[in-house]
Amino acid sequence: MTTDSAGDSGDSRPNSGADSRPIVYDLAPNCTREDIEHDANYHAVVNGVVEYGIFIDIADDISGLVHDSNLDRSYEVGDRLTVTLESVRDNGDLAFDVFNESSYQTVVVEHDPELTAIEELEPGIDAYVAGKVTKIKQTGGPTIFRVADETGIVATAAFQEAGVRAFPTVELDDIVRVGGAVEPHNGSLQIEVESLTQLDGADAEETRARLDTAFTRRAAPPDISPLIEWDALEPLIDDLRDVAQLLRRTVLEGRPIRIRHHADGDGMCASVPVQLALERYIRDVYDDDDAARHLVKRLPSKAPFYEMEDVTRDLNFALEGRSRHGQRLPFLLMLDNGSTEEDVPAYENLAHYDVPTAVIDHHHPDPSAVDPLLDAHVNPYLHDEDYRITTGMLCVELARMIDPSVTDEIQHVPAVAGLADRSKADAMASYIELATTVGYDHDRLLELGEALDYAAHWLRYSDGQSIVNDVLNVGCSDESRHAELVDFLSSRAERDVERQLNATVPHLTHDRLESGAHLYQIDLDEWAHRFTYPAPGKTTGKLHDRQVKEHGEPVITIGYGPDFAVLRSDGVRLDIPRMVTELNEEVIGGGVSGGGHLVVGSIKFVEGMREAVLDSLVTKMGDAELDATLSSHAVADGASQIDN
Repeated sequence: MTTDSAGDSGDSRPNSGADSRPIVYDLAPNCTREDIEHDANYHAVVNGVVEYGIFIDIADDISGLVHDSNLDRSYEVGDRLTVTLESVRDNGDLAFDVFNESSYQTVVVEHDPELTAIEELEPGIDAYVAGKVTKIKQTGGPTIFRVADETGIVATAAFQEAGVRAFPTVELDDIVRVGGAVEPHNGSLQIEVESLTQLDGADAEETRARLDTAFTRRAAPPDISPLIEWDALEPLIDDLRDVAQLLRRTVLEGRPIRIRHHADGDGMCASVPVQLALERYIRDVYDDDDAARHLVKRLPSKAPFYEMEDVTRDLNFALEGRSRHGQRLPFLLMLDNGSTEEDVPAYENLAHYDVPTAVIDHHHPDPSAVDPLLDAHVNPYLHDEDYRITTGMLCVELARMIDPSVTDEIQHVPAVAGLADRSKADAMASYIELATTVGYDHDRLLELGEALDYAAHWLRYSDGQSIVNDVLNVGCSDESRHAELVDFLSSRAERDVERQLNATVPHLTHDRLESGAHLYQIDLDEWAHRFTYPAPGKTTGKLHDRQVKEHGEPVITIGYGPDFAVLRSDGVRLDIPRMVTELNEEVIGGGVSGGGHLVVGSIKFVEGMREAVLDSLVTKMGDAELDATLSSHAVADGASQIDN
């Protein structure tokens, strides 16, 4: 703005007639010689006094001499005055005269330097970049600001005092212009900040618009064809592409990504390829080898829905990360869970914070409950398909959209996911054939799935990234170690399952429902090995499979404990999510909750109401119609796994 000598203020441009007073320019600290003119007047401050005159600054990097012949009084360092640029000498030195007018108008001059794209930065140059602040971290020395422009992200180091926040008014998502020397730092480039300006008004809006356009363009996923031709998958491809664009843009904007997934075979087949693809994409975007480690993490969930325990833990870590590391709250990607009404309380908790959330799942969804709380929701049921399209199958395509370079390493994964979740989709033959081309026949795929499930059981809440990647052979650097791990873990799993069956089969109770279906029940708390593999959900699944194989008729199996029950069905038209809702309403004081797939699920209840809940559950099962096409063999042994 302009300010006259008496303190009046007005327009920031020279007045074209209303004010005839001379102009004195007040240069911004980062102005350069490109911003000065001969015979123009400037505000100055004395930086040195010598016998032949005074040295003055009119900007941080613009200094000159006022010769003593032009001085009519003495000055000291720090004194302010107005000067006129008299000449620029051959050697580049600036000579000034004192400007003594008592009435003038002040015009502020902001330096508008030439900007350099972040992708074009080189060590040893001085450069200006403009972009959005994506991270602010205070170290024991400088303050580190990460800035993203249309082409990349760069760290900028600003130093005020050791451990003291530089530019304290700058916040996350602010638009800034940063200038300084570009230097190598820990294997990447960093700008040593000499100036940092917060942009506002039209400048900021123009930069935001430019960044938005660029991020949208750069985040667009590559146009790739699915691994196999499958009509049922086609309606979901556009939904997956939208999520891929969201994730790629999240990376470009420097926001962390947290992947929450069900800790079973399908959940890991979904999450591991996506994590690998995101890490590859992050390394392409960032000039920083450690960026992937900080920006993407995989978090297993034992339940097939987002529990309050998990969301509370996630929020706590995210808020600590924002406080300690100056990063934005994460983007949450839910895989193989997240579609049901049971997830709503967790999402409502997230709604108090800026945590965008997307879901890719194949459990029976409740879109009216969850969709208002989500940024994206991909589920085969939303396109009149069902759980035969597993989350792992969907996420392999998602991973390829994020970074196609992972394709060769993950093309066996859909077959593992399908077999782990017992998918009876016609497309399974194509997926198995595809896996065979890279060395996995049907039996080996089953062993891989068992090994994965066994590892997940013992990892519990840990992501176990290295061992899981080695077992699944995704991002694995040692093929022989992969083979040895699968042999060892799958054989241990087979041994433990056999031991569990030997303990439980003699204690199965058998009834025949009015519909003709066989009903098997067992008290797992009483008769199963506890706190070991397989967990109650897996145990119930193995018992169920044994009885189906023996009878070849409609079979329901219930494995229960003090306050839970695991349900499996073949050939009976159940709707477990609906049954859970009805039980909660009908069994007063039962505290029934749970869900899962239509014919595979788990429920929890108040321990003292177990008998009433199970009696009512069996009654509902007896009323269900038989349907030979509806088989729990289409879903995972561990789809409703409970560690009791």
